[in-house]
Amino acid sequence: MYQRSAAIVGAAHSELGEVPGSTGLGLMADAAVAAVADAGLKPSDIDGVVVRGPDDEYAFQQQLGERLGLNAAFSTSLDNGGASQTLAVILASLAIEAGLATTVLCGYGRNSWTRTRQAGSRRARMNQSTHNRAREWRDSFGYFGEPATHALGAQRHMAMYGTTKEHLGHVAISVREHATRNPHAQMQTPLTMEEYLAGRPVTDPFGVYDCSLRTDAAGAVVVTSLDRARDLPHTPVVVRGFGSHNNLQGWTVDDHMVTTAAKQSGERAYRIADVTPADIDTAQLYDCFTYMVLAQIEDYGFCEKGDGGEFIAGGALALDGAIPTNTSGGQLSEGHVEGMLQVVEGVRQLRHEYPEERQVPDARLALVSGHGGNTVCHTTLILERG
Repeated sequence: MYQRSAAIVGAAHSELGEVPGSTGLGLMADAAVAAVADAGLKPSDIDGVVVRGPDDEYAFQQQLGERLGLNAAFSTSLDNGGASQTLAVILASLAIEAGLATTVLCGYGRNSWTRTRQAGSRRARMNQSTHNRAREWRDSFGYFGEPATHALGAQRHMAMYGTTKEHLGHVAISVREHATRNPHAQMQTPLTMEEYLAGRPVTDPFGVYDCSLRTDAAGAVVVTSLDRARDLPHTPVVVRGFGSHNNLQGWTVDDHMVTTAAKQSGERAYRIADVTPADIDTAQLYDCFTYMVLAQIEDYGFCEKGDGGEFIAGGALALDGAIPTNTSGGQLSEGHVEGMLQVVEGVRQLRHEYPEERQVPDARLALVSGHGGNTVCHTTLILERG
């Protein structure tokens, strides 16, 4: 059993939003250097690297090591989509406990806004892969990408439990409210229900405000042993527990669209951390779409399955709500960095380093989630203020 022997000691992100001329590697290097400095360390102190870059980048950890001048006892790049960033912290913690490394850099960088301007070359790269060649059976029939995939889940949840578009709207409005207090967020103006409902349709039931943002950015954290963490500048953020689960049979099999892999992943994380949903002070959830927040709120046990819409509509996600959620604005309003900014935000909330208008009062435990890998992979972190 994991002995809670690792802690996050540094956290940072690069410039985010539209960063002209940026690359995923350049942004990742910026975030990495800032996170190491935040930890009170030097690049030469790093002997482990667990990262992920843009989907078509090969051996991204090697590219980053070259850029930063690192050699590493333990290194890898991950390929679980949005579940990779929380998984990186899990692997770093296990590597430290096993003696494979002492201080591990974890992170993710992307320049999706900039790359959108190179859509032709991106499409050519996509068509080279076996998986994406299967899109000939999707796009021609009007099934375009992940909005459609997650919309199927939202429609199923609506049919089973009476969830409404207004319930999804309360997710978008709540995280936008958090973003208005985050000077780095891409979206800093309040969102009303009227504006949400009038948003440009994307795929039923999603409109533009149900979908996460295109973002150039990177985030990084530094993980080391708890013993070493106590000698560094910041309050350690202990990796108290974690879990994972992967519904590899697919999104449309059984009830995977409605009861996601967050359920089993969360149960494992709660068991290892020896806590319950009632103990969690803040949740930083993978919000690629509004529906995924609602589904995870239920699957992590913050309310009963099917009650998520009313629970959220009652203000549960607010800073003074039952479970303050995505307090930086999340991928819907701060910026979509494949869940890496949720890890950074969880660390900062547990350090109590924000002004009162952004700080979850007396936050001691944070749950951070990752979701991806064609919708089937899920990882969970439970972090504790040291």
